[in-house]
Amino acid sequence: MKCLFLLCLCLVPIVVFSSTFTSQNPINLPSDATPVLDVTGKELDSRLSYRIISTFWGALGGDVYLGKSPNSDAPCANGIFRYNSDVGPSGTPVRFIGSSSHFGQGIFEIELLNIQFSISTSKLCVSYTIWKVGDYDASLGTMLLETGGTIGQADSSWFKIVKSSQLGYNLLYCPVTSTMICPFSSDDQFCLKVGVVHQNGKIRLALVKEHPLDISFQQVQ
Repeated sequence: MKCLFLLCLCLVPIVVFSSTFTSQNPINLPSDATPVLDVTGKELDSRLSYRIISTFWGALGGDVYLGKSPNSDAPCANGIFRYNSDVGPSGTPVRFIGSSSHFGQGIFEIELLNIQFSISTSKLCVSYTIWKVGDYDASLGTMLLETGGTIGQADSSWFKIVKSSQLGYNLLYCPVTSTMICPFSSDDQFCLKVGVVHQNGKIRLALVKEHPLDISFQQVQ
């Protein structure tokens, strides 16, 4: 895990071109981009909300949800977790905010995007709905996913949805350095996989070297 942390440090940019990834300067997707599909086979729509669900059942199942991080002093819930089983509560809805502008409201496999929990909240907690990758956690040997991020900015935590080698899709975290190299590339060597670790009896989303979380998307009606 120390190697993973060192890799993350190497990927942090020394110089950030803030105009590159602002919402005022979106990047266009190539015309052959593949849309991401929900569990019914419909293309994801950035105007709609979805639950991120596991492609497996039983103890390997469970939706992704927003919860309070252990020992956190944040004023709002800021931890990103997965329920322990597919039998239980539904996950917290999210919406996907793509970085391209000329492909309608669709979300595509190679597209850099931000993720935001789609919930009603107080003004104080608005930023605590936006996903980001937090600092290195020495006790767990990795970096945890949390909220408190930004949308459409160079310092945002950018993610990609890619087809899983198992079932459904995987999430990748793509540091700004990798987006400068090639914002829309199928070569994800500079991106890191999102999986899970166990934290205080809960399943927490985190960066992993192997065994990424296999997920699907269920539209919230």
